[in-house]
Amino acid sequence: MNWAFVGASTIAGQYLAGAVRATGGCEVRWVVSGSAERAASFATTHGIAHSGTDLSAALADPAVGAVYISSTNEKHHAQALAAIAAGKHVLCEKPLATSVADARDMVQAAERAGVIFATNHHLRSAGSLRAIRQLVASGKVGKVLSLRIFHAVELPVHLRGWRLDNPVSGGGVIADLTVHNADTARFLLGEDPVSVVAHMDATGLGQGVEDSAMSVWAMPSGAMVFSHESFTHPYAASGIEVHGTKGSILARGVLAQEPAGEIDLITAQGIARVDYDQSALYENVARNFCAAVTGTALPAASGGDGVRSLQIAFAVRDAARSGQRQTVNYGVSL
Repeated sequence: MNWAFVGASTIAGQYLAGAVRATGGCEVRWVVSGSAERAASFATTHGIAHSGTDLSAALADPAVGAVYISSTNEKHHAQALAAIAAGKHVLCEKPLATSVADARDMVQAAERAGVIFATNHHLRSAGSLRAIRQLVASGKVGKVLSLRIFHAVELPVHLRGWRLDNPVSGGGVIADLTVHNADTARFLLGEDPVSVVAHMDATGLGQGVEDSAMSVWAMPSGAMVFSHESFTHPYAASGIEVHGTKGSILARGVLAQEPAGEIDLITAQGIARVDYDQSALYENVARNFCAAVTGTALPAASGGDGVRSLQIAFAVRDAARSGQRQTVNYGVSL
């Protein structure tokens, strides 16, 4: 299956181009960018045959079967709808859109067209998170009492720009990282929060958008989730803690784009280091997506999963803005 990349992004070049090729029999045939120069440079660097600024040209190519969208967030909706209308399968970066209505529209359009639409919540494809999920599901920690997700780091210089100063493009740490934490919590616990309380602020980098946020979520099971995101913590480490009636899971450095980090299971028997699959995250994403296209698997994260993570993130933002607890209104299920 040949792909068109929409957005000559860092993630597309550093991870997805190689991941697509690693699936076997797949190639990146097009790259489309708002800048012809950037598209051409990206194509040369990554050995892509066609480049340009005209999305319709890439979508008109009958050899293209799938589209990966990694442009700035406000462009996702229109680009995804165009790809879906052209009969292409779509893997879209998170957050799916800058509004829940647009995200839902993308998912529903794909359903009507009969094409696969997936969200690139790549952490679901990490062996570390899959191992944690299995420990929780198997009852190793008993009933889950709380989940702590801390994704407070320093945003690398080369990723700054619109993430720090452009609310129209979907800038801010909530759109960038809270959606990750929301999907991680959903993936590990298998449930959605019913309400959230939150605080956000600009603590050094954000210009017109928040660069740090903390929130606490109430889950239907009674578990509490604490979520911490920041762009301004140069000496912090990311991680996950799951605490239950029979044990705890402490995972450090696992919220990454590479297979990294350590996981410890702590029970009455002591501390045990947990081994996990070390395969490349984005290769797993691409391989799973291709399997979904052939009908042999489901996407690791569906379009519906992308809508849910966005709804939770926006509830966090609304709670922080209002200073009041927000009920998460999911509306029609997807």
